[in-house]
Amino acid sequence: MYKLFIRPVLFLFDPEKVHHFTFAALKLLHIIPGFSWLIRAIFTVEHPKLERTVFGIHFKNPVGLAAGFDKNAELYNELSDFGFSFIEIGTLTPKPQYGNPEKRIFRLVSDEAIINRMGFNNDGAVKVINQLKKNKRVIIGGNIGKNKTTPNENAIDDYLFCFESLFDYVDYFTVNVSSPNTPDLRLLQEKEPLTNLLVALQKSNQKKEKPKPILLKIAPDLNDDQLIDIIDIVLCTKIDGVIATNTTLERKNLKAKKELKNQDGGLSGKPLKNRSTEIIRFLAENSDKSFAIIGVGGIHAEKDALEKLNAGADLIQLYTGFIFEGPLLIKKINKALLKNS
Repeated sequence: MYKLFIRPVLFLFDPEKVHHFTFAALKLLHIIPGFSWLIRAIFTVEHPKLERTVFGIHFKNPVGLAAGFDKNAELYNELSDFGFSFIEIGTLTPKPQYGNPEKRIFRLVSDEAIINRMGFNNDGAVKVINQLKKNKRVIIGGNIGKNKTTPNENAIDDYLFCFESLFDYVDYFTVNVSSPNTPDLRLLQEKEPLTNLLVALQKSNQKKEKPKPILLKIAPDLNDDQLIDIIDIVLCTKIDGVIATNTTLERKNLKAKKELKNQDGGLSGKPLKNRSTEIIRFLAENSDKSFAIIGVGGIHAEKDALEKLNAGADLIQLYTGFIFEGPLLIKKINKALLKNS
């Protein structure tokens, strides 16, 4: 129904406007008594064989929603009704920021992909806390970054601010140094600045009565030497894992028209599938599976999810596949996992 009737209508309009419309519609529909129960009954699959315990957190199933969809924690309770076992909010920064000028999201329908150059648009970490106080026991990941105007030499202060502000309201943290849409942000993936950043966060974390898991989200454009560095940094700083991967700057073998595929920004969706799976496998094999891996990138079908889990991912996240395939994708993945268990 979604792909035949709903998606064709939604895809007639600007992606960002559709996003805001969809959020407003879901909020209104969830006011109707019984609607939340009905959505859960249709889309949720629960079974002990789907359950996972990863970095000390118990998940009902391995399928989550990636950061960037519910940036400001507006709809995580409602989105969890579709079967997601965890929702990652953000990326959040210390100060609110608008992000890059519109138009900043582009659908590449023929490639089942999206290019975005949002630029960490968000309401700021402190304001989002009010939304997180409404949590009805949804597992929340807090994806944190730095403001565009903060120079890289002061980036640690921004990440620490977000970490301290959100600590009591999220279940784990994701350190985002891999978005291509904030100038020079990816320079923080280099060994020395990244180590310094993660050491600072771990130092703050270890002062807490109950430290929270910290994960690192990496770009798919890293080479093997850089990935080895990532493994060394993760093991050295003793963070809990890696999210592989963020969006890519690569534009090879795309079918979309030149004016679309040459847009600035990060590419997500099907073209990213193989590269993100390669990185998951590389990290798992070269680390002796010493840390948790969340696989994200190009999951549009059950087999895509199974490939990432078989490559070494402990959990997976959806984003572009959720937009192109609809909410039934979550149920299909979980049923396939049960069938293959």
